[in-house]
Amino acid sequence: MSGQITLDHTVIGDDSDCYVIAEIGHNHQGSVETAKALFHGAKDCGANAVKLQKRDNRTLYTRAMYDQPYDHENSFGVTYGAHREALEFGETEYRELQAYAAKLGLTLFATAFDFASADLLARLDMPAYKIASGDLRNVPLLKHVAAFGKPMIISTGGGTLEDVRRAYEAVRPINAQICLLQCTAGYPAAFEELNLRVITTFREQFPDVVVGLSAHDNGIAMALVGYVLGARVVEKHYTLNRSMKGTDHSFSLEHSGLRRMVRDLQRARVAMGDGVKRPLPSEVKPLFKMAKKLVAARDLPAGQVLTGDDVAIKSPNDGLPPYELENVLGRRLTRPLSADDNIRFEDLSAA
Repeated sequence: MSGQITLDHTVIGDDSDCYVIAEIGHNHQGSVETAKALFHGAKDCGANAVKLQKRDNRTLYTRAMYDQPYDHENSFGVTYGAHREALEFGETEYRELQAYAAKLGLTLFATAFDFASADLLARLDMPAYKIASGDLRNVPLLKHVAAFGKPMIISTGGGTLEDVRRAYEAVRPINAQICLLQCTAGYPAAFEELNLRVITTFREQFPDVVVGLSAHDNGIAMALVGYVLGARVVEKHYTLNRSMKGTDHSFSLEHSGLRRMVRDLQRARVAMGDGVKRPLPSEVKPLFKMAKKLVAARDLPAGQVLTGDDVAIKSPNDGLPPYELENVLGRRLTRPLSADDNIRFEDLSAA
């Protein structure tokens, strides 16, 4: 068993459906209307939540990084700072999007990349906080966000188990509602780098947390594998169109992909069952035709001592099962049987 968290009134744990986060990131391209369209699409696909990213760009980056040229096909500004500012939502936009998400019945939260952003999200009373892989070692930020008392979802891309344990030990004494996401911080991540067995490692090493998967691969199948291994939160990037401008669109899911992934994850929970092997009502009719019984191989007189040549194994399945063959051979018939008649114990005596 693993731990559980309650995120915006939804309980997430071993016995729950997979909690699906549609990672919007900055695929909205700085447009509130595009963000709303993404929210609507995610809700239609069955996602539980949408997630944005919040940065206080002036304090987050060094002056040199903020001012460095950033003029290429995916840029929204001639410098990196201008690019980031063009994609950033402020408090006004966040409040508008909060209201829209609430209208849809969709949970909205965001990644806090710095202290100022975390405090803004706290003022907005976000129901959860995401910590990006780049801040796995940022213990001061981890502790700051932990003090808000809301569920924390921590990505672990680029980290070692020691890094993950350090983050866990920083947060756990302050806030027990932790979800650790196995993540490969490649964009996109190659399948051979996903290392999905880390999900099992996390469940073994941190049994009181929820484990999940932040999947940057192309496709939907690995999310299902993650669920089977024990991931109960899956985060996937989502876009309206993979050909849109921006680095994240190419490996994001479009509407049909996200819908199929949610569908398959929901099916997986039901299909996993309870582990008890038993016959099911739906199997009765097919197995009546397919399974076998013991019958007379030919017309047999009363008094016949049954040999292998006297018994046939045929369908349908409404008589003695074939595993009883050894228990009828060598016994004497008390009445005659026609070919294909069921062989019954009550028609047999000792040889």
